[in-house]
Amino acid sequence: MPDRSALERTLTALDGRGYAGYKQLRGEHELATVDGGTRVRLIVDHVQVDPYAPPSLLRVQVDRADAALPDDLVDDARGRTAAADFLTRQLADAARRLSSSAPGDGSISIGRPGQQVLERTSVVIGEHTVEARLHVALPAAGRRIRGRAAARLLTETLPQIVASTMRHSALDAVALRRHVTLHRDQQHLRDELSGAGLVAFVADGAVLPRRSGDSDLPLEGSAVTPFRSPESLRVSFDLPSGGRITGMGVPEGITVIIGGGYHGKSTLLRAIERGVHPHVGGDGREWVITRPDAVAIRAEDGRAVTGVDISPFIGELPSGTDTRRFSTTNASGSTSQAASLVEAVQAQADVLLIDEDTSATNFMIRDERMRRLIPAAREPITPFVERIRPLHAERGVSTILVAGGSGAFFDVADHVIAVDSYVPADVTEQAQALAEEPSGEAPEAAGDALFSGSAPRIPEPGSPRDDDTGGGGRARGRGDATGRGRRPKPARARGRAVIQQGGDDVDLSAVSQLVDPLQTAALAHALDRAAELADGRRTMAEIVEELLRRMDAQGLDALSPHQGHPGAMARPRRHELHAALNRHRGLRLR
Repeated sequence: MPDRSALERTLTALDGRGYAGYKQLRGEHELATVDGGTRVRLIVDHVQVDPYAPPSLLRVQVDRADAALPDDLVDDARGRTAAADFLTRQLADAARRLSSSAPGDGSISIGRPGQQVLERTSVVIGEHTVEARLHVALPAAGRRIRGRAAARLLTETLPQIVASTMRHSALDAVALRRHVTLHRDQQHLRDELSGAGLVAFVADGAVLPRRSGDSDLPLEGSAVTPFRSPESLRVSFDLPSGGRITGMGVPEGITVIIGGGYHGKSTLLRAIERGVHPHVGGDGREWVITRPDAVAIRAEDGRAVTGVDISPFIGELPSGTDTRRFSTTNASGSTSQAASLVEAVQAQADVLLIDEDTSATNFMIRDERMRRLIPAAREPITPFVERIRPLHAERGVSTILVAGGSGAFFDVADHVIAVDSYVPADVTEQAQALAEEPSGEAPEAAGDALFSGSAPRIPEPGSPRDDDTGGGGRARGRGDATGRGRRPKPARARGRAVIQQGGDDVDLSAVSQLVDPLQTAALAHALDRAAELADGRRTMAEIVEELLRRMDAQGLDALSPHQGHPGAMARPRRHELHAALNRHRGLRLR
Protein backbone atom coordinates (compact mmCIF):
# COMPACT_ATOMS: atom_id res chain seq x y z
CA MET A 1 0.00 0.00 0.00
CA PRO A 2 1.54 3.37 -1.02
CA ASP A 3 2.47 5.53 1.96
CA ARG A 4 2.19 9.27 2.49
CA SER A 5 5.49 10.04 0.78
CA ALA A 6 4.56 7.98 -2.28
CA LEU A 7 1.19 9.74 -2.52
CA GLU A 8 2.90 13.14 -2.26
CA ARG A 9 5.36 12.22 -5.02
CA THR A 10 2.55 10.97 -7.27
CA LEU A 11 0.56 14.16 -6.84
CA THR A 12 3.57 16.41 -7.38
CA ALA A 13 4.41 14.52 -10.59
CA LEU A 14 0.83 15.08 -11.82
CA ASP A 15 1.12 18.87 -11.51
CA GLY A 16 0.04 20.57 -14.73
CA ARG A 17 -1.32 17.45 -16.41
CA GLY A 18 -4.87 16.95 -17.63
CA TYR A 19 -7.46 16.50 -14.91
CA ALA A 20 -8.08 12.86 -15.87
CA GLY A 21 -4.61 12.08 -14.46
CA TYR A 22 -6.14 12.10 -10.98
CA LYS A 23 -7.52 8.63 -11.81
CA GLN A 24 -4.10 7.29 -10.77
CA LEU A 25 -5.14 7.92 -7.15
CA ARG A 26 -7.74 5.15 -7.11
CA GLY A 27 -7.03 2.54 -4.47
CA GLU A 28 -5.65 2.56 -0.93
CA HIS A 29 -2.95 4.77 0.58
CA GLU A 30 -1.31 4.65 3.99
CA LEU A 31 -1.21 8.00 5.79
CA ALA A 32 -0.62 9.08 9.36
CA THR A 33 -1.92 11.92 11.50
CA VAL A 34 0.26 15.03 11.74
CA ASP A 35 1.70 13.88 15.06
CA GLY A 36 2.38 10.43 13.61
CA GLY A 37 0.39 8.82 16.39
CA THR A 38 -2.44 7.34 14.36
CA ARG A 39 -2.36 5.28 11.20
CA VAL A 40 -4.87 6.53 8.65
CA ARG A 41 -6.00 4.51 5.67
CA LEU A 42 -7.11 6.62 2.71
CA ILE A 43 -9.28 4.86 0.13
CA VAL A 44 -10.06 6.62 -3.15
CA ASP A 45 -13.22 5.00 -4.55
CA HIS A 46 -14.20 7.44 -7.29
CA VAL A 47 -12.36 10.30 -8.98
CA GLN A 48 -14.38 13.12 -10.54
CA VAL A 49 -14.06 13.27 -14.31
CA ASP A 50 -13.39 17.02 -14.45
CA PRO A 51 -13.25 19.98 -12.04
CA TYR A 52 -16.92 20.82 -12.67
CA ALA A 53 -18.27 17.34 -11.98
CA PRO A 54 -19.50 16.17 -8.56
CA PRO A 55 -16.59 15.77 -6.10
CA SER A 56 -14.45 12.67 -5.77
CA LEU A 57 -15.48 10.06 -3.21
CA LEU A 58 -12.86 9.19 -0.59
CA ARG A 59 -12.93 7.25 2.66
CA VAL A 60 -10.59 7.51 5.63
CA GLN A 61 -10.33 4.75 8.22
CA VAL A 62 -8.74 4.58 11.65
CA ASP A 63 -8.62 1.50 13.83
CA ARG A 64 -11.14 1.34 16.65
CA ALA A 65 -8.23 0.99 19.05
CA ASP A 66 -6.71 4.27 17.80
CA ALA A 67 -10.07 6.05 17.83
CA ALA A 68 -10.51 4.83 21.43
CA LEU A 69 -14.21 5.68 21.61
CA PRO A 70 -15.57 4.51 24.98
CA ASP A 71 -17.21 1.11 24.55
CA ASP A 72 -20.26 2.06 26.60
CA LEU A 73 -21.08 4.82 24.11
CA VAL A 74 -20.99 2.62 21.01
CA ASP A 75 -22.08 -0.80 22.24
CA ASP A 76 -25.60 -0.50 20.79
CA ALA A 77 -27.13 0.80 17.56
CA ARG A 78 -28.54 3.94 19.17
CA GLY A 79 -25.22 4.81 20.72
CA ARG A 80 -23.40 4.29 17.42
CA THR A 81 -25.93 6.46 15.55
CA ALA A 82 -25.50 9.30 18.05
CA ALA A 83 -21.71 8.98 18.23
CA ALA A 84 -21.46 8.90 14.42
CA ASP A 85 -23.66 12.00 14.26
CA PHE A 86 -21.38 13.78 16.73
CA LEU A 87 -18.26 12.83 14.73
CA THR A 88 -19.91 13.97 11.51
CA ARG A 89 -20.58 17.40 12.99
CA GLN A 90 -16.98 17.61 14.23
CA LEU A 91 -15.61 16.55 10.84
CA ALA A 92 -17.79 19.10 9.03
CA ASP A 93 -16.58 21.91 11.30
CA ALA A 94 -12.93 20.87 11.03
CA ALA A 95 -13.09 20.56 7.23
CA ARG A 96 -14.54 24.05 6.95
CA ARG A 97 -11.99 25.46 9.40
CA LEU A 98 -8.86 23.78 8.03
CA SER A 99 -9.54 23.73 4.27
CA SER A 100 -8.21 26.57 2.14
CA SER A 101 -10.80 28.99 0.80
CA ALA A 102 -8.63 30.06 -2.16
CA PRO A 103 -10.13 29.30 -5.59
CA GLY A 104 -8.71 26.16 -7.15
CA ASP A 105 -7.20 24.83 -3.90
CA GLY A 106 -9.85 22.12 -3.62
CA SER A 107 -12.00 21.29 -0.64
CA ILE A 108 -13.02 18.52 1.74
CA SER A 109 -16.59 18.14 2.92
CA ILE A 110 -18.83 15.64 4.63
CA GLY A 111 -22.11 17.53 4.85
CA ARG A 112 -23.18 19.03 8.17
CA PRO A 113 -26.35 17.52 9.64
CA GLY A 114 -29.29 19.71 10.54
CA GLN A 115 -31.20 19.76 13.83
CA GLN A 116 -32.10 16.08 13.67
CA VAL A 117 -29.98 13.10 14.67
CA LEU A 118 -30.36 10.53 11.89
CA GLU A 119 -28.57 7.41 10.79
CA ARG A 120 -26.22 8.52 8.00
CA THR A 121 -23.58 7.14 5.66
CA SER A 122 -21.10 9.91 6.61
CA VAL A 123 -19.45 8.08 9.52
CA VAL A 124 -19.63 4.35 10.22
CA ILE A 125 -18.44 2.94 13.53
CA GLY A 126 -17.65 -0.67 12.70
CA GLU A 127 -16.34 -3.58 14.70
CA HIS A 128 -12.70 -2.89 13.81
CA THR A 129 -12.59 0.59 12.26
CA VAL A 130 -14.14 4.04 12.34
CA GLU A 131 -14.69 5.23 8.78
CA ALA A 132 -15.52 8.69 7.46
CA ARG A 133 -16.92 9.05 3.94
CA LEU A 134 -15.76 12.32 2.39
CA HIS A 135 -16.43 14.38 -0.72
CA VAL A 136 -13.25 15.96 -2.07
CA ALA A 137 -13.03 18.54 -4.84
CA LEU A 138 -9.49 17.98 -6.12
CA PRO A 139 -7.47 21.14 -6.91
CA ALA A 140 -7.42 22.42 -10.47
CA ALA A 141 -6.37 25.35 -12.63
CA GLY A 142 -8.90 25.28 -15.40
CA ARG A 143 -8.85 21.62 -16.43
CA ARG A 144 -5.27 21.07 -15.29
CA ILE A 145 -4.16 19.34 -12.13
CA ARG A 146 -2.68 21.43 -9.33
CA GLY A 147 -0.58 18.59 -7.97
CA ARG A 148 1.20 20.45 -5.17
CA ALA A 149 -2.08 21.85 -3.87
CA ALA A 150 -3.54 18.34 -4.00
CA ALA A 151 -0.57 17.00 -2.05
CA ARG A 152 -1.16 19.61 0.67
CA LEU A 153 -4.86 18.81 0.74
CA LEU A 154 -4.51 15.03 1.02
CA THR A 155 -1.25 14.59 2.94
CA GLU A 156 -1.41 17.59 5.30
CA THR A 157 -4.94 19.02 5.63
CA LEU A 158 -6.74 15.67 5.61
CA PRO A 159 -4.56 14.13 8.35
CA GLN A 160 -5.08 17.28 10.44
CA ILE A 161 -8.84 16.91 10.09
CA VAL A 162 -8.66 13.25 11.08
CA ALA A 163 -6.39 13.95 14.06
CA SER A 164 -8.77 16.56 15.47
CA THR A 165 -12.00 14.62 15.00
CA MET A 166 -11.59 10.85 14.83
CA ARG A 167 -9.70 10.25 18.06
CA HIS A 168 -11.43 10.41 21.41
CA SER A 169 -8.45 12.17 22.97
CA ALA A 170 -8.99 15.13 20.61
CA LEU A 171 -12.74 15.42 21.21
CA ASP A 172 -14.77 17.14 23.90
CA ALA A 173 -15.46 13.94 25.82
CA VAL A 174 -18.17 15.53 27.97
CA ALA A 175 -20.04 16.85 24.92
CA LEU A 176 -19.81 13.47 23.16
CA ARG A 177 -21.21 11.64 26.18
CA ARG A 178 -23.97 14.23 26.58
CA HIS A 179 -24.92 13.86 22.91
CA VAL A 180 -25.16 10.06 23.11
CA THR A 181 -26.97 10.09 26.45
CA LEU A 182 -29.58 12.54 25.18
CA HIS A 183 -30.24 10.42 22.11
CA ARG A 184 -30.67 7.25 24.15
CA ASP A 185 -32.98 9.02 26.60
CA GLN A 186 -35.10 10.41 23.76
CA GLN A 187 -35.48 7.02 22.10
CA HIS A 188 -36.29 5.38 25.45
CA LEU A 189 -39.09 7.89 26.01
CA ARG A 190 -40.37 7.20 22.49
CA ASP A 191 -40.49 3.50 23.37
CA GLU A 192 -42.56 4.31 26.46
CA LEU A 193 -45.30 6.32 24.73
CA SER A 194 -47.42 3.41 23.52
CA GLY A 195 -47.44 1.69 26.90
CA ALA A 196 -48.49 4.95 28.52
CA GLY A 197 -51.40 5.34 26.10
CA LEU A 198 -49.85 8.43 24.53
CA VAL A 199 -49.13 9.41 20.94
CA ALA A 200 -46.83 12.37 21.70
CA PHE A 201 -45.06 14.19 24.52
CA VAL A 202 -44.06 17.86 24.73
CA ALA A 203 -41.80 18.77 27.65
CA ASP A 204 -42.28 21.77 29.88
CA GLY A 205 -39.80 24.44 28.84
CA ALA A 206 -39.67 23.35 25.19
CA VAL A 207 -39.17 26.12 22.63
CA LEU A 208 -41.39 25.34 19.65
CA PRO A 209 -41.30 28.46 17.40
CA ARG A 210 -38.55 28.72 14.80
CA ARG A 211 -36.65 31.88 13.87
CA SER A 212 -38.40 32.16 10.52
CA GLY A 213 -40.40 30.13 8.06
CA ASP A 214 -37.26 28.99 6.23
CA SER A 215 -35.16 28.29 9.34
CA ASP A 216 -35.15 25.21 11.54
CA LEU A 217 -33.28 26.99 14.34
CA PRO A 218 -35.09 27.94 17.57
CA LEU A 219 -36.51 31.40 18.13
CA GLU A 220 -34.45 33.36 20.65
CA GLY A 221 -34.93 36.43 22.83
CA SER A 222 -37.73 37.94 24.84
CA ALA A 223 -40.38 36.84 22.32
CA VAL A 224 -39.93 33.19 23.30
CA THR A 225 -42.71 31.60 25.38
CA PRO A 226 -41.49 28.29 26.84
CA PHE A 227 -44.04 25.51 26.60
CA ARG A 228 -46.05 24.70 29.72
CA SER A 229 -48.35 21.70 29.96
CA PRO A 230 -51.94 21.96 31.17
CA GLU A 231 -52.20 20.27 34.57
CA SER A 232 -54.79 17.77 33.32
CA LEU A 233 -52.40 16.46 30.66
CA ARG A 234 -49.14 16.63 32.60
CA VAL A 235 -47.15 13.40 32.81
CA SER A 236 -43.61 12.49 33.90
CA PHE A 237 -41.10 9.90 32.70
CA ASP A 238 -37.96 8.52 34.34
CA LEU A 239 -35.01 8.34 31.95
CA PRO A 240 -32.22 5.74 31.72
CA SER A 241 -29.66 8.43 32.52
CA GLY A 242 -31.30 8.98 35.90
CA GLY A 243 -33.17 12.16 35.04
CA ARG A 244 -36.89 12.81 35.04
CA ILE A 245 -38.81 14.75 32.40
CA THR A 246 -42.24 16.33 32.78
CA GLY A 247 -44.59 17.77 30.18
CA MET A 248 -47.80 17.31 28.22
CA GLY A 249 -48.83 13.85 27.13
CA VAL A 250 -51.16 13.72 24.13
CA PRO A 251 -53.43 10.71 24.67
CA GLU A 252 -54.50 8.16 22.09
CA GLY A 253 -57.77 8.94 20.35
CA ILE A 254 -58.92 12.15 18.70
CA THR A 255 -57.22 15.37 19.82
CA VAL A 256 -58.27 18.71 18.36
CA ILE A 257 -56.00 21.75 18.74
CA ILE A 258 -57.76 25.11 18.46
CA GLY A 259 -56.87 28.76 18.96
CA GLY A 260 -56.83 32.15 17.32
CA GLY A 261 -54.73 32.95 14.30
CA TYR A 262 -50.97 33.24 14.97
CA HIS A 263 -51.36 31.94 18.54
CA GLY A 264 -49.27 28.80 17.98
CA LYS A 265 -51.66 25.93 17.25
CA SER A 266 -49.98 25.01 13.94
CA THR A 267 -46.58 25.56 15.58
CA LEU A 268 -47.50 22.94 18.19
CA LEU A 269 -48.65 20.49 15.52
CA ARG A 270 -45.52 21.15 13.46
CA ALA A 271 -43.31 20.36 16.46
CA ILE A 272 -45.22 17.12 17.08
CA GLU A 273 -44.89 16.28 13.39
CA ARG A 274 -41.09 16.73 13.54
CA GLY A 275 -40.99 14.87 16.85
CA VAL A 276 -40.77 11.57 14.98
CA HIS A 277 -37.04 12.41 14.70
CA PRO A 278 -34.71 13.01 17.67
CA HIS A 279 -33.24 16.52 17.85
CA VAL A 280 -29.91 17.84 19.07
CA GLY A 281 -29.53 19.48 22.46
CA GLY A 282 -30.37 23.17 22.39
CA ASP A 283 -32.85 22.84 19.53
CA GLY A 284 -35.79 23.56 21.84
CA ARG A 285 -37.67 20.50 20.54
CA GLU A 286 -35.29 17.87 21.89
CA TRP A 287 -38.04 16.74 24.27
CA VAL A 288 -40.87 16.81 21.77
CA ILE A 289 -41.23 13.08 21.23
CA THR A 290 -43.77 11.50 18.90
CA ARG A 291 -44.54 7.90 18.09
CA PRO A 292 -42.38 6.73 15.17
CA ASP A 293 -45.36 5.85 12.97
CA ALA A 294 -47.08 9.24 13.11
CA VAL A 295 -47.72 10.64 9.62
CA ALA A 296 -48.64 14.15 8.51
CA ILE A 297 -51.41 14.26 5.91
CA ARG A 298 -52.38 17.16 3.65
CA ALA A 299 -54.03 17.91 0.32
CA GLU A 300 -51.74 17.64 -2.72
CA ASP A 301 -53.44 18.96 -5.83
CA GLY A 302 -51.93 17.38 -8.92
CA ARG A 303 -50.24 14.37 -7.37
CA ALA A 304 -50.34 10.96 -9.00
CA VAL A 305 -52.43 8.22 -7.36
CA THR A 306 -52.19 4.57 -8.44
CA GLY A 307 -54.64 1.84 -7.45
CA VAL A 308 -55.66 3.18 -4.03
CA ASP A 309 -58.95 2.28 -2.34
CA ILE A 310 -60.40 5.67 -1.41
CA SER A 311 -63.97 4.35 -1.20
CA PRO A 312 -64.25 4.99 2.58
CA PHE A 313 -64.16 8.71 1.68
CA ILE A 314 -65.20 8.97 -1.96
CA GLY A 315 -67.96 6.83 -3.36
CA GLU A 316 -69.35 6.47 -6.85
CA LEU A 317 -68.19 9.24 -9.16
CA PRO A 318 -70.32 10.68 -11.99
CA SER A 319 -67.75 9.33 -14.45
CA GLY A 320 -68.25 5.80 -13.13
CA THR A 321 -64.63 5.55 -11.95
CA ASP A 322 -64.07 2.73 -9.45
CA THR A 323 -62.83 4.38 -6.26
CA ARG A 324 -61.93 1.02 -4.73
CA ARG A 325 -58.93 1.01 -7.06
CA PHE A 326 -58.57 4.66 -7.87
CA SER A 327 -55.88 6.00 -10.19
CA THR A 328 -55.22 9.45 -11.61
CA THR A 329 -52.26 11.50 -12.78
CA ASN A 330 -53.78 14.74 -11.48
CA ALA A 331 -55.64 14.31 -8.19
CA SER A 332 -57.82 17.04 -6.75
CA GLY A 333 -57.36 18.31 -3.21
CA SER A 334 -59.95 15.96 -1.73
CA THR A 335 -58.93 12.84 -3.67
CA SER A 336 -55.25 13.46 -3.00
CA GLN A 337 -55.86 13.82 0.73
CA ALA A 338 -58.04 10.71 0.80
CA ALA A 339 -55.36 8.75 -1.06
CA SER A 340 -52.56 9.99 1.20
CA LEU A 341 -54.53 9.03 4.29
CA VAL A 342 -55.32 5.52 3.03
CA GLU A 343 -51.70 5.02 1.91
CA ALA A 344 -50.45 6.10 5.35
CA VAL A 345 -52.74 3.65 7.13
CA GLN A 346 -51.64 0.86 4.78
CA ALA A 347 -48.03 1.76 5.66
CA GLN A 348 -48.81 1.10 9.35
CA ALA A 349 -49.37 4.68 10.51
CA ASP A 350 -50.93 4.72 13.97
CA VAL A 351 -51.24 8.52 14.29
CA LEU A 352 -52.44 11.03 11.69
CA LEU A 353 -51.39 14.69 11.94
CA ILE A 354 -53.68 17.05 10.04
CA ASP A 355 -53.85 20.84 9.83
CA GLU A 356 -57.02 22.49 8.59
CA ASP A 357 -54.90 25.11 6.79
CA THR A 358 -53.34 22.52 4.45
CA SER A 359 -56.43 20.37 3.99
CA ALA A 360 -59.19 20.28 1.38
CA THR A 361 -62.26 21.74 3.08
CA ASN A 362 -64.69 19.37 1.34
CA PHE A 363 -62.61 16.42 2.50
CA MET A 364 -62.71 17.55 6.12
CA ILE A 365 -66.28 18.76 6.78
CA ARG A 366 -69.65 19.44 5.18
CA ASP A 367 -71.95 21.88 6.93
CA GLU A 368 -75.73 21.68 7.28
CA ARG A 369 -76.50 24.33 4.66
CA MET A 370 -74.46 22.49 2.06
CA ARG A 371 -76.16 19.22 3.02
CA ARG A 372 -79.53 20.80 2.39
CA LEU A 373 -78.54 22.30 -0.95
CA ILE A 374 -76.59 19.25 -2.21
CA PRO A 375 -78.24 16.04 -0.92
CA ALA A 376 -76.05 13.12 0.13
CA ALA A 377 -77.19 11.13 -2.90
CA ARG A 378 -75.52 13.71 -5.14
CA GLU A 379 -72.32 14.11 -3.10
CA PRO A 380 -69.74 11.31 -3.48
CA ILE A 381 -67.47 12.67 -0.73
CA THR A 382 -67.97 11.51 2.86
CA PRO A 383 -66.03 14.02 4.97
CA PHE A 384 -63.28 12.99 7.34
CA VAL A 385 -65.28 14.13 10.37
CA GLU A 386 -67.59 11.16 9.69
CA ARG A 387 -64.74 8.69 9.30
CA ILE A 388 -62.35 9.75 12.05
CA ARG A 389 -64.11 7.67 14.71
CA PRO A 390 -64.40 4.45 12.67
CA LEU A 391 -60.73 4.83 11.74
CA HIS A 392 -59.79 4.80 15.41
CA ALA A 393 -62.25 2.07 16.38
CA GLU A 394 -61.37 -0.29 13.52
CA ARG A 395 -57.66 0.34 13.03
CA GLY A 396 -56.54 1.98 16.27
CA VAL A 397 -55.39 5.06 14.37
CA SER A 398 -55.35 8.23 16.47
CA THR A 399 -55.59 11.74 15.02
CA ILE A 400 -54.19 15.10 16.12
CA LEU A 401 -55.95 17.83 14.20
CA VAL A 402 -55.64 21.61 14.10
CA ALA A 403 -58.94 23.41 13.56
CA GLY A 404 -59.35 27.16 13.48
CA GLY A 405 -62.49 27.80 11.48
CA SER A 406 -64.94 25.09 12.47
CA GLY A 407 -66.08 23.32 15.62
CA ALA A 408 -67.36 20.30 13.68
CA PHE A 409 -64.72 18.01 15.17
CA PHE A 410 -65.80 18.80 18.76
CA ASP A 411 -68.50 16.14 18.29
CA VAL A 412 -65.90 13.41 17.80
CA ALA A 413 -63.00 14.72 19.91
CA ASP A 414 -61.67 12.96 22.99
CA HIS A 415 -59.54 15.96 23.91
CA VAL A 416 -59.54 19.60 22.87
CA ILE A 417 -56.49 21.80 23.50
CA ALA A 418 -56.77 25.57 23.09
CA VAL A 419 -53.53 27.47 22.41
CA ASP A 420 -53.41 31.12 23.46
CA SER A 421 -50.14 32.98 22.82
CA TYR A 422 -48.31 29.62 22.64
CA VAL A 423 -49.72 28.51 26.03
CA PRO A 424 -51.97 25.41 25.84
CA ALA A 425 -55.09 24.83 27.94
CA ASP A 426 -57.31 21.77 28.20
CA VAL A 427 -60.79 22.93 27.12
CA THR A 428 -62.26 19.47 26.52
CA GLU A 429 -65.21 19.96 28.88
CA GLN A 430 -66.22 23.27 27.33
CA ALA A 431 -65.93 21.85 23.80
CA GLN A 432 -67.96 18.76 24.66
CA ALA A 433 -70.64 20.95 26.23
CA LEU A 434 -70.88 22.86 22.96
CA ALA A 435 -70.98 19.58 21.04
CA GLU A 436 -74.10 18.55 23.01
CA GLU A 437 -75.98 21.52 21.57
CA PRO A 438 -77.85 20.71 18.34
CA SER A 439 -75.89 21.89 15.33
CA GLY A 440 -77.41 19.92 12.50
CA GLU A 441 -73.92 18.65 11.66
CA ALA A 442 -73.71 15.51 13.77
CA PRO A 443 -71.51 12.86 12.13
CA GLU A 444 -73.37 9.99 10.55
CA ALA A 445 -73.17 6.63 12.26
CA ALA A 446 -70.93 4.13 10.52
CA GLY A 447 -72.39 0.85 9.36
CA ASP A 448 -70.21 -2.03 8.27
CA ALA A 449 -66.46 -1.92 8.77
CA LEU A 450 -64.97 0.76 6.54
CA PHE A 451 -61.25 0.15 6.99
CA SER A 452 -61.15 -3.64 7.11
CA GLY A 453 -58.45 -3.77 4.47
CA SER A 454 -57.87 -3.30 0.77
CA ALA A 455 -56.70 -5.63 -1.95
CA PRO A 456 -52.88 -6.03 -2.02
CA ARG A 457 -51.11 -3.59 -4.31
CA ILE A 458 -48.58 -5.52 -6.43
CA PRO A 459 -46.22 -3.55 -8.69
CA GLU A 460 -45.55 -4.90 -12.15
CA PRO A 461 -42.04 -6.31 -12.70
CA GLY A 462 -39.51 -3.48 -12.78
CA SER A 463 -41.98 -0.87 -11.54
CA PRO A 464 -41.64 1.95 -10.64
CA ARG A 465 -38.97 3.05 -13.07
CA ASP A 466 -38.82 5.45 -15.95
CA ASP A 467 -38.03 3.93 -19.34
CA ASP A 468 -35.20 4.98 -21.65
CA THR A 469 -37.36 7.51 -23.45
CA GLY A 470 -38.36 9.34 -20.26
CA GLY A 471 -41.99 8.47 -20.80
CA GLY A 472 -42.73 7.22 -17.30
CA GLY A 473 -44.10 3.92 -18.53
CA ARG A 474 -43.29 0.40 -17.55
CA ALA A 475 -39.58 -0.07 -16.96
CA ARG A 476 -37.48 -2.22 -19.22
CA GLY A 477 -35.28 -4.76 -17.54
CA ARG A 478 -31.56 -5.01 -18.06
CA GLY A 479 -30.75 -6.81 -21.24
CA ASP A 480 -34.35 -7.57 -22.30
CA ALA A 481 -35.48 -7.31 -25.89
CA THR A 482 -37.42 -4.12 -25.34
CA GLY A 483 -34.61 -2.30 -23.60
CA ARG A 484 -31.95 -3.56 -26.02
CA GLY A 485 -29.60 -4.17 -23.08
CA ARG A 486 -29.55 -0.56 -21.95
CA ARG A 487 -29.62 0.10 -18.23
CA PRO A 488 -32.60 2.04 -16.88
CA LYS A 489 -31.77 5.55 -15.80
CA PRO A 490 -31.04 5.74 -12.05
CA ALA A 491 -33.15 7.99 -9.88
CA ARG A 492 -31.45 11.12 -8.52
CA ALA A 493 -32.40 13.46 -5.71
CA ARG A 494 -32.76 17.15 -6.53
CA GLY A 495 -32.76 18.75 -3.10
CA ARG A 496 -35.19 17.75 -0.38
CA ALA A 497 -38.41 17.75 -2.37
CA VAL A 498 -37.76 16.18 -5.78
CA ILE A 499 -36.47 12.89 -7.14
CA GLN A 500 -35.74 12.86 -10.85
CA GLN A 501 -35.75 9.73 -12.94
CA GLY A 502 -35.44 10.26 -16.66
CA GLY A 503 -38.38 12.39 -17.71
CA ASP A 504 -40.28 11.91 -14.46
CA ASP A 505 -40.13 14.00 -11.29
CA VAL A 506 -41.36 12.52 -8.02
CA ASP A 507 -42.68 15.52 -6.09
CA LEU A 508 -42.18 15.08 -2.33
CA SER A 509 -42.77 18.70 -1.35
CA ALA A 510 -45.88 17.75 0.63
CA VAL A 511 -44.06 14.97 2.53
CA SER A 512 -43.26 17.31 5.40
CA GLN A 513 -41.58 14.80 7.71
CA LEU A 514 -38.82 14.39 5.15
CA VAL A 515 -36.38 16.76 6.86
CA ASP A 516 -33.00 16.29 5.16
CA PRO A 517 -31.99 16.29 1.46
CA LEU A 518 -29.85 13.24 2.20
CA GLN A 519 -33.00 11.32 3.13
CA THR A 520 -34.25 12.14 -0.34
CA ALA A 521 -30.96 10.86 -1.77
CA ALA A 522 -31.58 7.59 0.06
CA LEU A 523 -35.13 7.46 -1.32
CA ALA A 524 -33.79 7.86 -4.86
CA HIS A 525 -31.59 4.78 -4.42
CA ALA A 526 -34.50 3.00 -2.72
CA LEU A 527 -36.70 3.53 -5.79
CA ASP A 528 -34.08 1.80 -7.91
CA ARG A 529 -33.76 -1.09 -5.47
CA ALA A 530 -37.58 -1.34 -5.25
CA ALA A 531 -37.78 -1.68 -9.03
CA GLU A 532 -35.26 -4.53 -8.85
CA LEU A 533 -37.34 -6.25 -6.17
CA ALA A 534 -40.62 -5.85 -8.05
CA ASP A 535 -41.23 -9.25 -9.64
CA GLY A 536 -44.99 -9.20 -10.12
CA ARG A 537 -45.52 -11.24 -6.95
CA ARG A 538 -44.29 -9.05 -4.09
CA THR A 539 -46.70 -6.46 -2.73
CA MET A 540 -45.59 -2.89 -2.27
CA ALA A 541 -45.59 -3.42 1.49
CA GLU A 542 -43.36 -6.50 1.13
CA ILE A 543 -40.92 -4.57 -1.06
CA VAL A 544 -40.64 -1.76 1.51
CA GLU A 545 -40.19 -4.24 4.37
CA GLU A 546 -37.38 -5.94 2.45
CA LEU A 547 -35.65 -2.60 1.97
CA LEU A 548 -35.98 -1.89 5.69
CA ARG A 549 -34.64 -5.35 6.52
CA ARG A 550 -31.58 -4.73 4.35
CA MET A 551 -30.96 -1.33 5.94
CA ASP A 552 -31.24 -2.87 9.42
CA ALA A 553 -28.74 -5.58 8.49
CA GLN A 554 -26.27 -3.64 6.29
CA GLY A 555 -26.95 0.02 7.00
CA LEU A 556 -27.75 2.54 4.30
CA ASP A 557 -24.96 1.06 2.17
CA ALA A 558 -27.54 -1.58 1.19
CA LEU A 559 -29.35 1.00 -0.96
CA SER A 560 -26.32 2.11 -2.96
CA PRO A 561 -25.31 0.39 -6.22
CA HIS A 562 -21.66 1.30 -5.53
CA GLN A 563 -18.99 -0.62 -3.67
CA GLY A 564 -17.00 1.33 -1.10
CA HIS A 565 -18.22 4.90 -0.70
CA PRO A 566 -22.04 4.70 -1.03
CA GLY A 567 -22.61 8.43 -1.47
CA ALA A 568 -24.19 10.74 1.07
CA MET A 569 -27.48 9.48 2.52
CA ALA A 570 -29.59 9.73 5.65
CA ARG A 571 -32.16 7.14 6.65
CA PRO A 572 -35.82 7.77 5.81
CA ARG A 573 -38.68 6.10 7.64
CA ARG A 574 -40.96 3.39 6.28
CA HIS A 575 -43.56 6.07 5.58
CA GLU A 576 -41.31 8.16 3.37
CA LEU A 577 -40.38 5.04 1.39
CA HIS A 578 -44.07 4.39 0.77
CA ALA A 579 -44.64 8.07 -0.03
CA ALA A 580 -41.96 8.08 -2.74
CA LEU A 581 -43.28 4.90 -4.34
CA ASN A 582 -46.87 6.10 -4.22
CA ARG A 583 -46.07 9.43 -5.87
CA HIS A 584 -44.02 7.95 -8.71
CA ARG A 585 -45.83 8.44 -12.02
CA GLY A 586 -44.12 5.33 -13.36
CA LEU A 587 -45.77 3.06 -10.79
CA ARG A 588 -47.73 0.28 -12.49
CA LEU A 589 -49.78 -2.27 -10.57
CA ARG A 590 -50.91 -5.72 -11.60
